[in-house]
Amino acid sequence: MIRVCAIAGGLAMMGLIATNATAVAQTTKPMTRAEAAKLKNPVAATPDSIAAGRQLFGKYCRFCHGASGQGDSPTVPKDMKPSNLTDKTWDRGSTDGEIYLVIQDGAGPLFQMKGLRGKITDQDTWHIVNFVRSLGGPAK
Repeated sequence: MIRVCAIAGGLAMMGLIATNATAVAQTTKPMTRAEAAKLKNPVAATPDSIAAGRQLFGKYCRFCHGASGQGDSPTVPKDMKPSNLTDKTWDRGSTDGEIYLVIQDGAGPLFQMKGLRGKITDQDTWHIVNFVRSLGGPAK
């Protein structure tokens, strides 16, 4: 009986901790584009980082943006117009931090591009940023 109570108490405590963690996460203010623009990429754009980013891009982004990043994938849903990541015009910002924010949170206002927050690590997001940078696009 004591063992059952101890287990139940432990589960109740874990539930309380999880509830508090959720409440904190829900009250955290989302990052603005201006704040994102000031972020510095902590992952150097080494060949290994770009290769890791290429692999992640292939898994999470290629479906819409295409293998070359030109937004021309044959599998993209017909009402979507994915960005060409190799051209000189990026409406959502071109700093590493702004790219990071779009990968994490998605692309509004319709959010047809869903963000990867919670699906990949921050470091993997920065690897994708480094790969996207390697495609061309606007300078930092």
